Parts: sequence; structure tokens; C-alpha cells
Amino acid sequence: MNDTLVLVVSDSHGRQENLDRVILQVRPDMIYHLGDAQGYENEIRTGCGVPFFYVRGNCDWGSDEPLYQVTSLGNHKVFLTHGHMYDVKYSNYELIKAAKQHGCDVALYGHTHWPELVEADGITIMNPGSISLPRQPGRIPTFATIDVDKEGELHFTINELK
Repeated sequence: MNDTLVLVVSDSHGRQENLDRVILQVRPDMIYHLGDAQGYENEIRTGCGVPFFYVRGNCDWGSDEPLYQVTSLGNHKVFLTHGHMYDVKYSNYELIKAAKQHGCDVALYGHTHWPELVEADGITIMNPGSISLPRQPGRIPTFATIDVDKEGELHFTINELK
């Protein structure tokens, strides 16, 4: 098994410039977009040239994309969601519960526009923040990467756009 690099982004809100820059900078093997591309998900899917997973966010009006997806990544199962259906602005409790119900040990979400990487109740939880409209102090756009090593283990990093 070769190393695989996954780019994780969320909340681009139709502002593609930063996402385009990050894709060129990171050169990922796969992309997880955690929602709120606001109609640009098909443009990203067809233009990125790598496997692309997308979940619908609260601002993806009229989209028929799924609200969540479960994927295998290395030795792990990953729960992808935007987060608005799991009250992530208040706590990770419902997100953890949903991940466990689907047999996942990793939960990725967006919605808050605030990056986070924590372990809770046996689940690695990561929010890449927003690539276009950040809300954390300093308001620097952020994205995340997951490096899948040769043994199938996952290494998570939250990055600021430079």
C-alpha cells in the first residue's frame, strides 16, 4: 500500500479561488468536501482529477447529494457529514453517536467554519474549518489533510492557507 494524501475542505460557499489554490498546492490523491459548495460541487468533481466525495450542507439548497457518507480509508471507517443535522455548533455528542452507529472511528464535519481536531469517546473528530469564510480568531482560511501511511494508519493535520 502506498501513502495516500486526502484533502479535506468545507464551506467554500461558491468561492473557488482558495480551493483551487489548495488543490494545486497539496496535489491530493482524493478530496473530501464536507458541504456548502453552493452549487459548485459538480464543477469541483469534474475538474479535480481525483476521487471526490461530497456531502450536502445547509446552504446547498436543492442539492440531491447525500447528507452523510461512510468511507473506508486505510484501516479506518470515516463518517463524512456537514454537521448541521448533528448540532455540531453546540457539542460533538450527536456526531459521535452517528459515527458509532455507522461503525466509524473517524468523524469529519464542517458547518462551524472553525477548525478542530480532537479525540473523544474513541472517535477522532476533525473539522477542517472554512476554506473561504473562516470564523476563528485571525480568520485565516483553513483546510485539513489526512496522510494514510503504508500500514493504513491515518495522520491528521489542519493547515492554514498561505
